[in-house]
Amino acid sequence: MVRALGVAVVGFGWMGRVHTRAYARLPHHYPLLGLRPELVAVAEEVPGLAERAAGQFGFASATRDWREVAADPRVEAVSVTAPNFLHRAIGTAMAEAGKHLWIEKPVGLTAADARAVADAVAVAGVQGAVGFNYRNAPAVETARALIADGEIGRVTHARVRLFSDYAAHPDAALTWRYERERGGSGVLGDLASHGVDLARYLLGEPAELTADTAVFVPERPRPTTPAAGHARAAGGAPGPVGNADYVSCLVRFASGARGVLEACRVSVGEQNAYGFEVHGTRGALFWDFRRMNELGVGRGSAYQDQPVSTVYVGPGDGEFGAFQPGAANAMGYDDLKVVEAYRFLRSVEEGRPYGATLTDAVRSAVALEAMERSVRDGGWVPVPVS
Repeated sequence: MVRALGVAVVGFGWMGRVHTRAYARLPHHYPLLGLRPELVAVAEEVPGLAERAAGQFGFASATRDWREVAADPRVEAVSVTAPNFLHRAIGTAMAEAGKHLWIEKPVGLTAADARAVADAVAVAGVQGAVGFNYRNAPAVETARALIADGEIGRVTHARVRLFSDYAAHPDAALTWRYERERGGSGVLGDLASHGVDLARYLLGEPAELTADTAVFVPERPRPTTPAAGHARAAGGAPGPVGNADYVSCLVRFASGARGVLEACRVSVGEQNAYGFEVHGTRGALFWDFRRMNELGVGRGSAYQDQPVSTVYVGPGDGEFGAFQPGAANAMGYDDLKVVEAYRFLRSVEEGRPYGATLTDAVRSAVALEAMERSVRDGGWVPVPVS
């Protein structure tokens, strides 16, 4: 028996569109899911955008005020894809209104913000999911299983990298993303939050770390007209960038493994260069998001000169079988968000969490704050368990 579930999307930039498409595709890829999302409402403060979204995607209603979504009895689950500085207010309000919550990372500007949303979800007894989508790649899930099964021995060290050029142009508009008050920690929240989640997902909890950050483009032009995304604003009056373009971090994990995490939003020549290398006492694993469906695997007993094979994930790996019939048929980014939507609605259906949760968001935010504390105070700092 399939039941309709009223869903809403708050914030309709690119990520709002991704969430909406994911809801629409769920019956195609997961026909046995007991919930069928029904697009009830969309909220976006930019004039006219919510109405255009309703017309294009079929939402039953549109509003500029997200509070109307919180008060709407038709809405049972909400995607929050608004800018970071709005996450806490919207997320807590939706949970307090009894709505199940699928919210994008980093869930606010601070660990306190993420914790407030997590607490609201727990008190309300609703389900909460967070947009750490890279862990949903079947190759990443396969890597995690290989590590857990001891296929590469004891993990000794790993590297997680997230390099992109979306902010590399010096004329990129000084939007909220580059302001400390509204954009938080900059590349730490935007990209390193994903890196922390991948590291935790594969290797377990970080115990202590030391970090360095930098601002490589210290000024950007203020937009002369409303700007969204990564629009340029040549000719606008310059203003200071208030958060980090780059972070590098050395990590000691509770397991004893060592790690390097590096993220940059101004890496000229790099587009979504996200991935990891994990080394163990008997092998190694390699993954690059740009070759999302491939996993480099080196294992055996040779130790020296041990070969690495490229493994193409297939229907037996993660959720691959819901999308493609055989190995080496490619999945893409939007598919990862469909997986995320499926796990969110499965959580709602069964009353227990599947996939990344608000606890994962809190743990990521705590590690990011430890990085900032290390930059401020110098040296190694512990990563609190909370």
